[in-house]
Amino acid sequence: MHRAYKFLLRPTVGQVQALEEMLRDHCSLYNSALQERRDAYRHRSKTSVTYGQQSAQLKEIRAFDPERQGRWSFSSQQATLRRLDKAFRAFYRRVKAGERPGYPRFRGVNWFDTVEFPKDGDGCRWDSTPRDTVTRVRLQGVGHIRVHQHRPVKGRVKTVSVKREGRRWYVVLACDNVPAEPLPATGAVTGIDMGITHFLTTSEGTHVQNPRHGRRNADALADAQRALKTFPRRKRDDRTARHRRAVEKVATLHRKARRRRLDHAHKTALALVRCYDQVAHERLNIANMVRAPKPKPAPQTPGTFLPNGAAAKAGLNRSILDAGWGVFLGILAQKAESAARVLIPVDPRNTSRTCPRCGHVDARNRDGERFQCTSCDHRDHADRVGAWNIAHRAGLVLPDVA
Repeated sequence: MHRAYKFLLRPTVGQVQALEEMLRDHCSLYNSALQERRDAYRHRSKTSVTYGQQSAQLKEIRAFDPERQGRWSFSSQQATLRRLDKAFRAFYRRVKAGERPGYPRFRGVNWFDTVEFPKDGDGCRWDSTPRDTVTRVRLQGVGHIRVHQHRPVKGRVKTVSVKREGRRWYVVLACDNVPAEPLPATGAVTGIDMGITHFLTTSEGTHVQNPRHGRRNADALADAQRALKTFPRRKRDDRTARHRRAVEKVATLHRKARRRRLDHAHKTALALVRCYDQVAHERLNIANMVRAPKPKPAPQTPGTFLPNGAAAKAGLNRSILDAGWGVFLGILAQKAESAARVLIPVDPRNTSRTCPRCGHVDARNRDGERFQCTSCDHRDHADRVGAWNIAHRAGLVLPDVA
């Protein structure tokens, strides 16, 4: 199986400067390659430039500019060009599918924060045998950087990436052939229903509260964004120290909420795989769930629109995104695979509107968090009913509903 490890780097002042120069030069290479593709398409009878053609030019580029491009790893520069090629392939795929194309854009220095080394040992070296109990990673053009390795790395290191987050630097190791770590069987099965009021509810009726990290941070984030808007739009070279601090504060608050959301998802998923052998969950299409409602033109007054509930839907969309269902389900799938547990996705339609006792389906069965069947008068919590129906659709054997 595959696994990624992320460790904090402890670079010196000189190494930080070298890392920033590495990001700047790779960003320049990315933007130059993008400009070449744009010019070829517009001025050469819509001719496409491929990755192979641009990769073949790297040797000449490195010889022409040895100070900025020649000092870095050849393989990492190829990875940057493949990154651009991947963006173009996704653009053409969206065009053919009739979706919003989203043409690849130029990247500013602050929006280019990752450099990938496709192979361990080619421009980079992960030190698997640390000296003096200190782990280091070697990067071409930077040197040996200390790593805060908080857990052992298992499997074979395939790729090494350096990532900047604010003022911190991280190394990300992508490994394959990672051995699974099966947990002992418990004999228990369950279904889980994702929600807003409760993050999830199991078929036994256990609720996991929704921490709402984004909402808890909303006031501080709004103040920081309001302070940032007081500064006029400036070019990068004209930005003041106060403006940079305001930008960093907004970014720090976003990172804080994201880390808390990830921590909660990891802990909740680990608790599930430790307790249950099989877990059933809804197959959610979150992209469709958070889509804004379409406008409703007024038939009698052209140019005007009828109320479509966009404001209320926007609030619901924020709550769904703040809960982080997609992040949690991805982490749960990874931990279930590692622990040899079974994860079963099912169709989510009418799971909380179907009576678990008589099978009657009616939208009136559910009123908020209260469930009352209009046929047999069965009463229960709506989220528990949904979790029970999810487990039933997955073919799991559960005790009869009370």
